[in-house]
Amino acid sequence: MSGTVSCIWRHPIKSHGRESLTEVTLTPGQTMPGDRVWAVAHEASKADGSKWVPCANFSRGSKAPGLMAISAELEGETLTLSHPDRPDLRFDPENEQEVFLDWVKPLMPADRAASARIIRVPGRGMTDSDYPSISLCNMASHRAVAQKLGQDLSIARWRGNIWFDGLPLWEEFEWLGKKVQIGEAVLHVRERIVRCMATTANPETGVRDADTLGALNSWDHQDFGVYAEVIKGGRISLDDKVQVL
Repeated sequence: MSGTVSCIWRHPIKSHGRESLTEVTLTPGQTMPGDRVWAVAHEASKADGSKWVPCANFSRGSKAPGLMAISAELEGETLTLSHPDRPDLRFDPENEQEVFLDWVKPLMPADRAASARIIRVPGRGMTDSDYPSISLCNMASHRAVAQKLGQDLSIARWRGNIWFDGLPLWEEFEWLGKKVQIGEAVLHVRERIVRCMATTANPETGVRDADTLGALNSWDHQDFGVYAEVIKGGRISLDDKVQVL
């Protein structure tokens, strides 16, 4: 049984924008190129860019739903961010932090720790997992959640990297500990992804409008998608085959 790649996404700044791709080349032991390269540490964070730290150290969509409506376009080291309530911002995250902090400030709730600085950990993306991971998401599972809620849902709510279609509902949970070939690459599936409040926000508006967590809990879990580690590099393109080895 095999599926096909339906979407590929990267998120250059963790929780601050998404970008759709048509193909990507993966490297063993690495996150997707251009994915979560940077993260935004808040004023109470201990993150200094020297090592990976948990997501609680960063400004993120679970605490600031307005961030979920950001889209991104990464060209080299230059990033363009767009949001329905803000003018487009084109900047260099390495050298123009202040202009970003001014831009994002209106999107942050007043009762939350303010965004303070952009950090980058050399050699890896700032994934939620303590190892460089790529998230795999199932379109059938997404459609089931939307049907349970009786409303249209954007897949951007889940901030997944590689989406596949043509396989059964929750099939991805059967992959734990197994190897999955996607295009030329092979990934080792390590764990299910436990979801948070970020998924309740509409990616077009940044307003919470769907009880995604309640829908997931109707299946007696709060998980959507799986984290996988690249063990064989190679190119992945839209419509490539996805199959368990």
